[in-house]
Amino acid sequence: MQILKSSDYKVYSKFIESLARKLTKFYYSKLNKSFKVTNKLKGRGYDPVTSADKAFEKFIRKEINKKFPNHQVIGEEYGYKKSKSDYSWVIDPIDGTRSFVIGNPTWSNLISLNYKGDPVIGLANFPILKKYYFNTSLNSSYVSENGKKRKIKVNRKATFSNMKLSAAFHGSLSLNQQKKIPQILKRMQFPCADALSYSHFAEGRLDVVIQCGNKIWDIHPLIPIIRAAGGIVTTWKNDDARKAGNIICSANNSLHNKMLKILKPVSN
Repeated sequence: MQILKSSDYKVYSKFIESLARKLTKFYYSKLNKSFKVTNKLKGRGYDPVTSADKAFEKFIRKEINKKFPNHQVIGEEYGYKKSKSDYSWVIDPIDGTRSFVIGNPTWSNLISLNYKGDPVIGLANFPILKKYYFNTSLNSSYVSENGKKRKIKVNRKATFSNMKLSAAFHGSLSLNQQKKIPQILKRMQFPCADALSYSHFAEGRLDVVIQCGNKIWDIHPLIPIIRAAGGIVTTWKNDDARKAGNIICSANNSLHNKMLKILKPVSN
Protein backbone atom coordinates (compact mmCIF):
# COMPACT_ATOMS: atom_id res chain seq x y z
CA MET A 1 0.00 0.00 0.00
CA GLN A 2 1.41 3.37 -1.05
CA ILE A 3 1.26 6.30 1.39
CA LEU A 4 1.58 9.97 0.51
CA LYS A 5 3.30 12.64 2.58
CA SER A 6 0.84 14.53 4.77
CA SER A 7 1.51 17.68 2.75
CA ASP A 8 0.60 15.82 -0.46
CA TYR A 9 -2.61 14.48 1.06
CA LYS A 10 -3.53 18.05 1.93
CA VAL A 11 -2.93 19.31 -1.62
CA TYR A 12 -4.86 16.54 -3.33
CA SER A 13 -7.77 16.33 -0.89
CA LYS A 14 -8.22 20.09 -1.17
CA PHE A 15 -8.30 19.71 -4.97
CA ILE A 16 -10.95 16.96 -4.95
CA GLU A 17 -13.15 18.87 -2.50
CA SER A 18 -13.03 21.85 -4.82
CA LEU A 19 -13.68 19.58 -7.80
CA ALA A 20 -16.74 18.05 -6.09
CA ARG A 21 -18.29 21.49 -5.64
CA LYS A 22 -17.46 22.44 -9.24
CA LEU A 23 -19.00 19.23 -10.57
CA THR A 24 -22.27 19.87 -8.77
CA LYS A 25 -22.38 23.44 -10.10
CA PHE A 26 -21.53 22.17 -13.58
CA TYR A 27 -24.40 19.70 -13.45
CA TYR A 28 -27.00 22.28 -12.44
CA SER A 29 -25.75 24.95 -14.82
CA LYS A 30 -25.07 22.81 -17.91
CA LEU A 31 -26.40 19.25 -17.65
CA ASN A 32 -29.70 19.40 -15.75
CA LYS A 33 -31.67 19.12 -18.98
CA SER A 34 -32.53 16.63 -21.71
CA PHE A 35 -29.70 14.36 -22.82
CA LYS A 36 -28.91 11.79 -25.49
CA VAL A 37 -28.65 8.08 -24.58
CA THR A 38 -26.87 5.42 -26.62
CA ASN A 39 -26.33 1.73 -25.88
CA LYS A 40 -22.68 0.62 -25.91
CA LEU A 41 -23.67 -3.03 -26.41
CA LYS A 42 -25.94 -2.41 -29.43
CA GLY A 43 -28.38 -5.31 -29.11
CA ARG A 44 -26.10 -7.58 -27.05
CA GLY A 45 -27.43 -6.25 -23.76
CA TYR A 46 -27.87 -2.84 -22.21
CA ASP A 47 -24.97 -0.61 -21.16
CA PRO A 48 -26.11 2.99 -21.56
CA VAL A 49 -23.90 6.03 -22.00
CA THR A 50 -25.30 9.55 -22.11
CA SER A 51 -24.12 12.87 -23.46
CA ALA A 52 -23.82 13.88 -19.79
CA ASP A 53 -21.29 11.08 -19.11
CA LYS A 54 -19.07 12.48 -21.84
CA ALA A 55 -19.54 16.10 -20.77
CA PHE A 56 -18.66 15.26 -17.16
CA GLU A 57 -15.52 13.39 -18.15
CA LYS A 58 -14.33 16.22 -20.41
CA PHE A 59 -14.88 18.67 -17.56
CA ILE A 60 -12.99 16.49 -15.04
CA ARG A 61 -10.07 15.93 -17.42
CA LYS A 62 -9.85 19.67 -18.07
CA GLU A 63 -9.74 20.45 -14.33
CA ILE A 64 -7.06 17.82 -13.69
CA ASN A 65 -4.99 18.98 -16.65
CA LYS A 66 -5.07 22.60 -15.44
CA LYS A 67 -3.69 21.65 -12.02
CA PHE A 68 -1.64 18.52 -12.76
CA PRO A 69 -0.79 18.51 -16.49
CA ASN A 70 1.81 15.73 -16.25
CA HIS A 71 -0.42 13.21 -14.47
CA GLN A 72 -1.86 10.18 -16.21
CA VAL A 73 -5.64 9.93 -16.63
CA ILE A 74 -7.83 6.84 -17.13
CA GLY A 75 -11.51 7.46 -17.87
CA GLU A 76 -14.44 5.22 -18.72
CA GLU A 77 -15.45 7.22 -21.78
CA TYR A 78 -12.20 8.66 -23.20
CA GLY A 79 -9.56 6.07 -22.33
CA TYR A 80 -5.98 6.38 -21.17
CA LYS A 81 -3.74 9.47 -21.23
CA LYS A 82 -0.28 8.07 -20.53
CA SER A 83 2.79 9.83 -19.13
CA LYS A 84 5.86 9.00 -17.06
CA SER A 85 4.24 10.30 -13.89
CA ASP A 86 3.72 7.98 -10.88
CA TYR A 87 0.34 9.66 -10.42
CA SER A 88 -2.77 8.63 -12.32
CA TRP A 89 -6.41 9.71 -12.05
CA VAL A 90 -9.19 7.15 -12.55
CA ILE A 91 -12.58 8.57 -13.57
CA ASP A 92 -16.13 7.27 -13.75
CA PRO A 93 -17.98 10.41 -14.90
CA ILE A 94 -21.37 8.94 -13.98
CA ASP A 95 -21.45 5.85 -11.81
CA GLY A 96 -24.98 4.54 -12.05
CA THR A 97 -25.86 5.70 -15.56
CA ARG A 98 -29.04 3.61 -15.50
CA SER A 99 -30.15 5.54 -12.42
CA PHE A 100 -29.25 8.81 -14.14
CA VAL A 101 -31.31 7.86 -17.21
CA ILE A 102 -34.51 7.23 -15.22
CA GLY A 103 -34.08 10.17 -12.82
CA ASN A 104 -32.99 8.17 -9.77
CA PRO A 105 -30.82 10.54 -7.66
CA THR A 106 -28.31 7.90 -6.50
CA TRP A 107 -25.83 8.35 -9.40
CA SER A 108 -22.44 9.90 -8.71
CA ASN A 109 -19.13 11.19 -10.08
CA LEU A 110 -16.27 8.88 -9.03
CA ILE A 111 -12.61 9.94 -9.10
CA SER A 112 -9.49 8.46 -7.57
CA LEU A 113 -5.89 9.58 -7.45
CA ASN A 114 -3.56 6.59 -7.70
CA TYR A 115 0.11 6.71 -6.71
CA LYS A 116 2.20 3.96 -8.32
CA GLY A 117 -1.03 2.12 -9.07
CA ASP A 118 -2.48 2.31 -5.56
CA PRO A 119 -5.62 4.44 -4.93
CA VAL A 120 -4.66 6.98 -2.26
CA ILE A 121 -7.37 9.66 -2.57
CA GLY A 122 -11.00 9.03 -3.49
CA LEU A 123 -14.08 11.07 -4.26
CA ALA A 124 -17.71 10.01 -4.59
CA ASN A 125 -19.79 13.08 -5.45
CA PHE A 126 -23.61 12.95 -5.50
CA PRO A 127 -24.86 16.17 -7.14
CA ILE A 128 -28.59 15.53 -6.67
CA LEU A 129 -28.15 14.45 -3.05
CA LYS A 130 -25.88 17.48 -2.50
CA LYS A 131 -23.19 15.52 -0.72
CA TYR A 132 -19.80 14.01 -1.38
CA TYR A 133 -17.54 11.46 0.30
CA PHE A 134 -13.74 11.69 0.31
CA ASN A 135 -10.63 10.91 2.34
CA THR A 136 -7.91 13.30 3.46
CA SER A 137 -5.34 10.73 4.64
CA LEU A 138 -4.78 7.04 5.19
CA ASN A 139 -7.00 7.14 8.28
CA SER A 140 -9.54 9.94 7.78
CA SER A 141 -12.68 9.88 5.62
CA TYR A 142 -15.44 12.47 5.54
CA VAL A 143 -18.84 13.22 4.13
CA SER A 144 -19.81 16.77 3.26
CA GLU A 145 -23.58 17.21 3.14
CA ASN A 146 -25.36 20.51 2.57
CA GLY A 147 -22.13 22.33 3.30
CA LYS A 148 -21.42 20.56 6.60
CA LYS A 149 -18.45 18.19 6.85
CA ARG A 150 -18.12 15.34 9.35
CA LYS A 151 -15.75 12.43 9.84
CA ILE A 152 -17.09 8.94 9.09
CA LYS A 153 -16.25 5.45 10.33
CA VAL A 154 -17.54 1.95 9.60
CA ASN A 155 -19.54 0.11 12.25
CA ARG A 156 -16.72 -2.00 13.73
CA LYS A 157 -19.12 -3.68 16.20
CA ALA A 158 -21.16 -5.36 13.45
CA THR A 159 -21.65 -9.14 13.68
CA PHE A 160 -23.07 -11.71 11.29
CA SER A 161 -26.28 -11.95 13.29
CA ASN A 162 -27.01 -8.22 13.33
CA MET A 163 -25.30 -6.98 10.15
CA LYS A 164 -26.95 -4.69 7.62
CA LEU A 165 -26.22 -6.28 4.23
CA SER A 166 -26.55 -4.79 0.75
CA ALA A 167 -25.87 -7.03 -2.24
CA ALA A 168 -26.59 -7.23 -5.96
CA PHE A 169 -25.98 -10.21 -8.25
CA HIS A 170 -28.11 -9.41 -11.31
CA GLY A 171 -26.35 -10.06 -14.61
CA SER A 172 -23.45 -11.89 -12.92
CA LEU A 173 -24.78 -14.85 -10.95
CA SER A 174 -27.44 -17.16 -12.37
CA LEU A 175 -30.37 -18.17 -10.18
CA ASN A 176 -28.79 -21.61 -9.72
CA GLN A 177 -25.56 -20.00 -8.53
CA GLN A 178 -27.44 -17.72 -6.14
CA LYS A 179 -29.08 -20.80 -4.58
CA LYS A 180 -25.60 -21.85 -3.41
CA ILE A 181 -25.42 -18.84 -1.05
CA PRO A 182 -28.77 -18.94 0.83
CA GLN A 183 -27.24 -17.39 3.97
CA ILE A 184 -26.62 -14.23 1.97
CA LEU A 185 -29.92 -14.22 0.09
CA LYS A 186 -31.84 -14.43 3.37
CA ARG A 187 -30.02 -11.39 4.73
CA MET A 188 -30.19 -9.04 1.73
CA GLN A 189 -32.42 -6.54 3.54
CA PHE A 190 -31.12 -3.34 1.97
CA PRO A 191 -31.06 -2.12 -1.67
CA CYS A 192 -27.79 -1.90 -3.55
CA ALA A 193 -27.25 1.46 -5.25
CA ASP A 194 -23.85 1.47 -6.94
CA ALA A 195 -21.34 3.79 -5.21
CA LEU A 196 -23.93 5.04 -2.73
CA SER A 197 -23.96 1.62 -1.05
CA TYR A 198 -20.17 1.69 -0.64
CA SER A 199 -20.42 5.25 0.67
CA HIS A 200 -23.12 4.31 3.17
CA PHE A 201 -20.90 1.42 4.26
CA ALA A 202 -18.01 3.82 4.96
CA GLU A 203 -20.45 5.94 6.96
CA GLY A 204 -21.53 3.00 9.13
CA ARG A 205 -25.05 2.76 7.73
CA LEU A 206 -24.31 -0.64 6.14
CA ASP A 207 -22.01 -3.37 7.46
CA VAL A 208 -21.41 -5.48 4.34
CA VAL A 209 -21.69 -4.58 0.65
CA ILE A 210 -21.35 -7.18 -2.11
CA GLN A 211 -21.26 -6.25 -5.79
CA CYS A 212 -20.38 -7.98 -9.07
CA GLY A 213 -18.46 -6.99 -12.17
CA ASN A 214 -16.91 -3.74 -10.95
CA LYS A 215 -14.48 -2.05 -13.34
CA ILE A 216 -11.48 -0.18 -11.97
CA TRP A 217 -13.31 3.16 -12.24
CA ASP A 218 -16.23 1.69 -10.26
CA ILE A 219 -14.12 0.66 -7.26
CA HIS A 220 -10.75 2.50 -7.21
CA PRO A 221 -12.32 5.80 -6.05
CA LEU A 222 -14.08 3.99 -3.19
CA ILE A 223 -11.08 1.97 -1.95
CA PRO A 224 -9.27 4.81 -0.12
CA ILE A 225 -12.53 6.15 1.34
CA ILE A 226 -13.44 2.69 2.68
CA ARG A 227 -9.97 1.96 4.04
CA ALA A 228 -9.63 5.36 5.73
CA ALA A 229 -13.02 4.80 7.39
CA GLY A 230 -11.74 1.52 8.86
CA GLY A 231 -13.37 -0.87 6.40
CA ILE A 232 -12.02 -3.95 4.64
CA VAL A 233 -12.40 -4.27 0.88
CA THR A 234 -11.27 -7.19 -1.31
CA THR A 235 -12.44 -9.36 -4.17
CA TRP A 236 -14.61 -12.38 -3.35
CA LYS A 237 -11.41 -14.46 -3.56
CA ASN A 238 -9.78 -12.19 -0.97
CA ASP A 239 -7.50 -10.69 -3.62
CA ASP A 240 -6.52 -7.03 -3.86
CA ALA A 241 -9.60 -4.91 -4.61
CA ARG A 242 -7.55 -2.93 -7.13
CA LYS A 243 -8.09 -5.85 -9.52
CA ALA A 244 -11.82 -4.95 -9.52
CA GLY A 245 -14.40 -7.56 -10.55
CA ASN A 246 -16.53 -9.08 -7.79
CA ILE A 247 -16.07 -6.95 -4.67
CA ILE A 248 -16.97 -7.30 -0.99
CA CYS A 249 -16.41 -4.84 1.83
CA SER A 250 -16.97 -5.62 5.50
CA ALA A 251 -16.82 -3.66 8.74
CA ASN A 252 -14.31 -5.95 10.52
CA ASN A 253 -12.05 -8.96 9.93
CA SER A 254 -14.29 -11.50 11.62
CA LEU A 255 -17.28 -10.54 9.50
CA HIS A 256 -15.18 -10.37 6.33
CA ASN A 257 -13.76 -13.86 6.81
CA LYS A 258 -17.25 -15.25 7.49
CA MET A 259 -18.65 -13.67 4.33
CA LEU A 260 -15.73 -14.86 2.18
CA LYS A 261 -16.33 -18.41 3.36
CA ILE A 262 -20.03 -18.18 2.47
CA LEU A 263 -19.19 -16.74 -0.98
CA LYS A 264 -16.64 -19.45 -1.78
CA PRO A 265 -19.07 -21.68 -3.79
CA VAL A 266 -19.62 -18.83 -6.29
CA SER A 267 -16.26 -17.07 -6.19
CA ASN A 268 -14.43 -19.23 -8.74
